[in-house]
Amino acid sequence: MPDRVNRRWLVAKRLDGELGDANFRWEESEVPEPGEGQILVRNLWLSFDPTQIFLIGRPAEGEPDDGRIPLGSVMRTIAVSEVVSSRHPGFAPGDIVHGHAGWEDYTVTDGQGFTPTYRVPDGVPPNWAAGALGLTGLVAYFGVKEVARPKPGETFVISGAAGGVGSIASQLAKFEGLWVIGIAGSAAKCDWLLRGARIDAAINYHTEDLGTRLSELCPEGIDIYFDNSGGSTLDLAVGRLRSGGRVVLCGVTSLYRADPPPPGLTNYANLIMVNGRMQGLLGRDYLDRRTEAFDAMLPMLRSGRLRPREDVLEGLREAPKGLARLFSGDNLGKQLLRMDAPASER
Repeated sequence: MPDRVNRRWLVAKRLDGELGDANFRWEESEVPEPGEGQILVRNLWLSFDPTQIFLIGRPAEGEPDDGRIPLGSVMRTIAVSEVVSSRHPGFAPGDIVHGHAGWEDYTVTDGQGFTPTYRVPDGVPPNWAAGALGLTGLVAYFGVKEVARPKPGETFVISGAAGGVGSIASQLAKFEGLWVIGIAGSAAKCDWLLRGARIDAAINYHTEDLGTRLSELCPEGIDIYFDNSGGSTLDLAVGRLRSGGRVVLCGVTSLYRADPPPPGLTNYANLIMVNGRMQGLLGRDYLDRRTEAFDAMLPMLRSGRLRPREDVLEGLREAPKGLARLFSGDNLGKQLLRMDAPASER
């Protein structure tokens, strides 16, 4: 494809302070060709997740640089893409796939990585495949159904409730017959949780005292705490666990950019006193069971019972903004970017 141009964002400098355009550099190059065992995909939808910040972070003194994207290389992401050409026996041109890609028009991949590339089921819209039925949805589904082990009537509290995972998990918890309380960072997010996600209560941690509100809303304690933030919020929730309480550790957004990191958990002794359990959760561990989640959630999505909230940016030029919005608190729901057509296809 010598006449086609591949627009892309490269990592220009390590994160040091504010995250923004200066961390990346725009470049145009030739479209790559797949080698044996590889496919060339055109990216359609890009997904943004807080952990992507680790890819451009500056290692601490004495810490290895393993896993970070080398300066001058394409910023990585997870995307929904269309196979353009294939030298891989598992994929054919025209397949819609979910897997590792770059902030670029075209990506060459062998289908391996932190998450393997797989074909998106027929009839699934690509935005759902990138969000509610992507890693975000898997984490929400198995975090609620399997790690939390819910029982009808229990009290369920979730931080980051209006984010990508939280906006799905809070609704799934409600479907399980739980009393659901969401923690979020703006009036608009709390309003959506009550009206859009239809949960029972919402706390704006910027304008309300979180500890006081948790005590008011959970006078008998918390049965399940689904943690997307870590830090002091986790500490407050652990201190309010009821007997047999469970904590689902999904994310620690309060720590990703903190320098120095905030103090650690102080209320952990309460886990002993209430026979509590705390368990971590990684979406990639459930990829081999994705059809289980698809079969359960796709009918909910199609019927409108499950309402995914998406925050969609338009065009590859907006990619740096997409990642930054996760840390400014500007996004409501799953942060996605819909790719614009490459210049040669306009």
